[in-house]
Amino acid sequence: MSLSSSISTTSGQDYKNFIAGQWRTSRGGETFISTNPARTSDIIGSYQKSTVEDLEDAIEAATQAQKGWAATPAPERGEVLFRLAHLFEQQRDELATLMTREMGKILKETLGEVQVSIDVAKFIAGEGRRPEGETIPSGLPNKFCMTVRHPLGIVGIITPWNFPLAIPVWKTLPALLAGNAVVLKPASDTPALTLKLAELLQQAGLPDGVLNVVTGGGGTLGNALASHKRVNMISLTGSTEVGRQVSEICGRDLRRCALELGGKNAVIVLEDADLDLAATSVAMGAFGTTGQRCTATSRVIVQRSVQQAFTERLTAAAQRLRIGDGLDSQVEMGPLVNTGRVPAVHAYTEIGQQEGAKLVYGGTPLTEDAYQEGAFYKPTIFNEVSPEMRIAREEVFGPFVAVIPVAGYEEAIAVANGTEYGLSTAIFTENSRLTFRAIRDIEAGLVYINAGTTGSEIHLPFGGMKSSGNGHRELGSYAVEEFSETKSVFVSYPPAK
Repeated sequence: MSLSSSISTTSGQDYKNFIAGQWRTSRGGETFISTNPARTSDIIGSYQKSTVEDLEDAIEAATQAQKGWAATPAPERGEVLFRLAHLFEQQRDELATLMTREMGKILKETLGEVQVSIDVAKFIAGEGRRPEGETIPSGLPNKFCMTVRHPLGIVGIITPWNFPLAIPVWKTLPALLAGNAVVLKPASDTPALTLKLAELLQQAGLPDGVLNVVTGGGGTLGNALASHKRVNMISLTGSTEVGRQVSEICGRDLRRCALELGGKNAVIVLEDADLDLAATSVAMGAFGTTGQRCTATSRVIVQRSVQQAFTERLTAAAQRLRIGDGLDSQVEMGPLVNTGRVPAVHAYTEIGQQEGAKLVYGGTPLTEDAYQEGAFYKPTIFNEVSPEMRIAREEVFGPFVAVIPVAGYEEAIAVANGTEYGLSTAIFTENSRLTFRAIRDIEAGLVYINAGTTGSEIHLPFGGMKSSGNGHRELGSYAVEEFSETKSVFVSYPPAK
């Protein structure tokens, strides 16, 4: 059964859950809608408001399918992912357009996200023909030792709305390649791309039940998935608060839990930096995807001697941004993901002003004329921010950046490391000695030299330190290992008597 009749770029389509290779309505009979955040009258579709009973159906389907899938040779599993990459390539424009309508970010970014998904599919597919373990010398005679990889079983995946195709792809595909079956719950703001992923994987030859997608509220489905006795692992990308809750639930049963969480990412700008490059990179990192990414630049720690010159450049870059509907090829920044995010971001503008920081640009919703139907907010820059202020410590998740002046390198590193987060940090300097000291000193899973805090590559591991995660890494050669157990095997071959 195809989803093509219900997934398109016209408004108001009906979407169903994907369970055991079939499109099913929820047992509860309720639905919810998502709308285009640039024009809220544009309804993307209605989705199943799934119940715990629907989740049980999905887990049962995964349980029935998993052993057969695990018995499929890994190269053959990889071939399914290669075919998926080809389908992504064929439907690149359709996928990007749907994503822009559903999530709001500009076409250039959604096309980039589809390309990331293509690259991940090809990379993970290739892992099907790579060595899975090691051969290791034994300390005893007539004995052979090796390690092999073993699937976990059923993996529950919970994904966010800001990368509605790429994050489901970079979690689901390595889980599948490792021989697991997956139950996937996408964010309620952006379910359509995950359902499209399920449809394309079915077309690529994935057996029924190996991937199941249920839509609905995280409070009901997320907790039930994380606590289910037949689910062997949870992989979540979301807020640190939700990550702590999921980790507590999983910890009760010693269930494996991989968390990719929030960030308060900093760019350090020293006095010898290329200020034009730094300002352009910060503007892209702070205002790209409307600041709605875990690696977004939200702090700029700048040496006082260049503070004014840098801030002027950054403000000019913000002023030049063309804001509007992401389907317009001239637009450079789209809306926030929903209208509820506008007052949430604006609350931080009010907090910054109350704390005594200097608002130098933005700080207001955009509501006039072409903006009146959407969730638009002006790019916002605060100057003279101190590290103790809430706007320097808390994740805003919007087009919002705080400029923090420091005396020099040592203070800059202390401020950069001075939050609970440790996802992505960048430094701009021409001093090679300080470059290598920064690589050593920065407490973050991602470190950038003379580049912004965004732009990771799929063949390198991705993840954070401290409250930005729990030590797991996604992507790269770690990806499949994340969804596997390691077995040590000992083979004795004593001489025959």
